Amino acid sequence: MSKRRLRIAVLNRQFSVTGGGAERYSIALVEKLAEQHDIHVFAQQIDHHWPGVTYHRVSRPISRPRWLNQLWYATATWWATRKGFDVVHSHENTWHGNVQTMHVPPVKYNLFHGKSGVALGVRWLKVLTSPRLLVYLWLEWRRLYMFRLRSIVATSGSLLSQTIEVYPDCRSGIQVLPPGVDLVPGAAEADQKSMARQRLGLPLTGRCVLMVGNDYRKKGLLALLGAMSQLPTNCYLAVVGNPSQIPQFKALTKVPELKNRVFFLGSRKEMNDVYSAADCLAHPTLEDTFAMVVLEAMAHGLPVVVSDEKYCGISALLAHEVDALLLENPTISGALANSIKRVLEDGPLHERLVKNGMAFANNHRWKDVGDGYNKIYNAIANQTRKCQ
Repeated sequence: MSKRRLRIAVLNRQFSVTGGGAERYSIALVEKLAEQHDIHVFAQQIDHHWPGVTYHRVSRPISRPRWLNQLWYATATWWATRKGFDVVHSHENTWHGNVQTMHVPPVKYNLFHGKSGVALGVRWLKVLTSPRLLVYLWLEWRRLYMFRLRSIVATSGSLLSQTIEVYPDCRSGIQVLPPGVDLVPGAAEADQKSMARQRLGLPLTGRCVLMVGNDYRKKGLLALLGAMSQLPTNCYLAVVGNPSQIPQFKALTKVPELKNRVFFLGSRKEMNDVYSAADCLAHPTLEDTFAMVVLEAMAHGLPVVVSDEKYCGISALLAHEVDALLLENPTISGALANSIKRVLEDGPLHERLVKNGMAFANNHRWKDVGDGYNKIYNAIANQTRKCQ
């Protein structure tokens, strides 16, 4: 691997650990590579500090509508990074950047997958009459159209397949680099669990089911609340994520079956206490490109109940009842409750999931992800030097 120190621009509108998977992915990568390269982050919201990283705040003169802000951000970062960088790495829907990391399904896939005949015509009519959709599609087309001049990275195999379906010419220029973990600390000891619960304001006794996600509805909280009402009363739920959604969902916990059994912890910059306090992770997501939280929970020795690969990218890599319990339909509260009960009460199953989950996490490390990007960066820098 080349030892040359490169000057790299990283594009991500929200650079905060309390953001979603894309933000946490880009932050972990920046932290991993900052010692080897001169990293410059261009973001509109910055809540992160790391030695050796230079931060550039991008203005936001227009917050709404979002598509106008997306267009502004793409233009502003193009202007700021058009000279002086060996590599421009974009985690956003922009037309520039010689490394493009895809974190969510393409807009084109979401709009047209499975559509034909009249339904396809109606969808095109919707697109052609929507400035928002036209801008998003144009940015995406420019992002992927120039694939021969850049490297495209998908964060999961399912995302790679979705991208190739709607942009087949990208097939030869796209690869998968899924998220990783830095450490595999394993399960918390009893005293560590008690102290973590105390710091978080959770009950010291009972079984703690954990859910983590910023979009409560998309991550399956409705089904999970239904499942909790069917579990023994010594089970309670800790929810971590977007505090703005708490009032809406807290109102659903006023029923007798859930009273004093659901705890909303809001966004957390530091997750070690959260994982230490829990007894299992429930992730009945309706849509996840990968689901970093599943990998992180496994690294902390938590058995996991998660939607299967139709809904969640990481599940394509997991074996049912070996690495995790996979849900065929995450919206069925009864099946979800039964799976949670099994991982909490079935000793051999619990032990097997913990052991295999930790082994899985140990095989997905940020160091390896960083090495993969280093190869991409150096290849691009070498190619650029040859062209000069």
